[in-house]
Formats: sequence, C-alpha cells, structure tokens
Amino acid sequence: MKITNGAEVTQPQNIKKNKLWTKPFIAAIIVVIILGIISLFTGVYDIKGQEDGMDMFFITRVPRTVALMLTGAAMSISGLVTQLITQNKLVEPTTTGTIEWAGLGLIFVYLTFPAPSLVLRMTGAIIFSFIGTMIFFMFLRKVKLRSSLIVPIIGMMLGAVVSAFSTFVGLIFQMTQNIETWFVGSFAPVQVGRYEYLWFIVIATILIFIYADRLTLAGLGEDIATNLGVNYNKIVILGTGIISLIVGIVAAVIGNLPFLGLIVPNIVSMYRGDDLRGNLPWVCVLGMGIIMLCDIISRTIIMPFELPVSLILGTLGSIIFIIMILKQRRAK
Repeated sequence: MKITNGAEVTQPQNIKKNKLWTKPFIAAIIVVIILGIISLFTGVYDIKGQEDGMDMFFITRVPRTVALMLTGAAMSISGLVTQLITQNKLVEPTTTGTIEWAGLGLIFVYLTFPAPSLVLRMTGAIIFSFIGTMIFFMFLRKVKLRSSLIVPIIGMMLGAVVSAFSTFVGLIFQMTQNIETWFVGSFAPVQVGRYEYLWFIVIATILIFIYADRLTLAGLGEDIATNLGVNYNKIVILGTGIISLIVGIVAAVIGNLPFLGLIVPNIVSMYRGDDLRGNLPWVCVLGMGIIMLCDIISRTIIMPFELPVSLILGTLGSIIFIIMILKQRRAK
C-alpha cells in the first residue's frame, strides 16, 4: 500500500491494537475457564465420595463460581467507570468512600426493618451508595486539588468517617455483628437462593456498553464533552447510578471487596489505553481471573479453614496501590 502521510501508517496499528479477539485475549479466557474449573473442585467437602456430592456441587460450588465471575467483572467495571468520571487512575469504589456508604445503607435498613430481606438490603445499599458517590463528586467539582494523589486520600478519609459513624450506630443499637459480617467480604455463604440477584449486574454491564462512547467523552472533562454535544451532568449521574447499582448489590450479597476496581482497570489501560468500549471485555475477563485466583488461595492456604477473599484482595491491592502512588511521584 502506498504511504502518503503519517495517518495511514498509524491507522492499521491502532486497529490491530484495539482488535478484541487476539491471541492474548483468547489465552486470558482459557485461563479464566481453567480457574473456574479449579474453583468448582476446590473445597473441604468430598463431592466425589459422598452420596449427596453432586447435590452439594450444584447447591454450593456452581453458585460460588458464578458469583465470583459476576462479582469480579462488576467491581472491575465499576472501578473503570469511576476512574473515567473522576479522570483519576487511583480511585475506585473503595477509595472514594462508596463502599462505606453502602455499609451505612445496610445499617439504616437493619434499623428500619427488624428482619430485612435481601432486596431491602440491596435497595438501601444502592441508595446510600448513590448519595455518597454524588457527595464525593460534588466535592471534587467544588474544590480544586493540586495533585491527583490527594483525590483517593480524601475519598478514603471520607470513607473512614462514614465507617466510624456506622460503627458508632452499630454499638448503640447492638448491631456490631451485622457490621462485621458486611465488612468481611467472603463467598463462603454463597449458595442457591443467595446469589441470584448478582445477575442484575449484567444489566449494569450492558448499560455501560451502550453508553461507553459517552462515558469516554465524559472522561475527557466537562468542557470537551459539552463541546462535543454530550450532556456531561446526565452522563455523570448515569455513571454514578451504575456504580451505585453494582456496589450496592455486591455489598448486600458478598460484602466489601477492596481494590479490585483499582487493580484491573489500571493493568488493562497500561497496555490498551483508555478506550472504554475496547477495554470492557478485557476488564471483565481479568477481573474474573483475579478474584477467582484470590478465592482459590483463600480456600487452600489454611485448609480445611478458609480466609475471607477480601483479606487476599486487600493485601494484593494495597501493595499495587502503593506502587502506583510511588510511580506517579517519580514521574512528577
């Protein structure tokens, strides 16, 4: 092909870079499938040697693996959308206080209803997540910060204040056990009848795919997005609603899963750039793989006992978070 300008040289390279079904992506899917099979057959209960082994397999093992995949993809996507809206690579629901607001919503529901159903708990967590996230975004718009490193620190400080208030309320009304159960993110209680609401996350994922281009434009800033014909405020509210839906459902069903939304989007954008539509499949697959790997480690490291998967995720995520902060400081 005749080359007449620089654009013709770079265009095939960009197409090749943004192509989805590449060998690395297929390899990533194969790895996730292998991890899923390992997850299905990892556990103390002998499903092969017991008469009700197959029943337990479909009651506990299959729901747990499906819940891992849905949750891993969902929390990774929520982190990606949060980073786009805030234009900051160091934020996600656990560094903006969103997850702590979801916990406060759960406390409010327990106070209002003596024995709340899972739907009520999810509703309270979603509403409070939305309120808390909007408060955080409004604060960022009102206050001009000199460094992007301050943004997650403010978010974690806000989350700490909300968490302290939740603990205070829990102590007064003797609800500390509910708080501790929520704080310890674990997939051990997942079984048939306790995870099905996680399928609503698929709706949130579809919405993100539909509005991917507009969310990407919103990530360029309010002035640029407005000049390109995008209603910036509506897109921010939509993105906040999707984040709140995901975080609220995960908080009510599973609990707190720290740093997953921080690790995955940064790894993907490091190699593929900031194209939301092109990165979503990668974010979903990588999120599934990381959380399943952490869950397998949590189930086998002190077998026959089990560690909360949030402990493994928190340890891994905090290390990566510190490394990212140090890299940004060196770059500046």
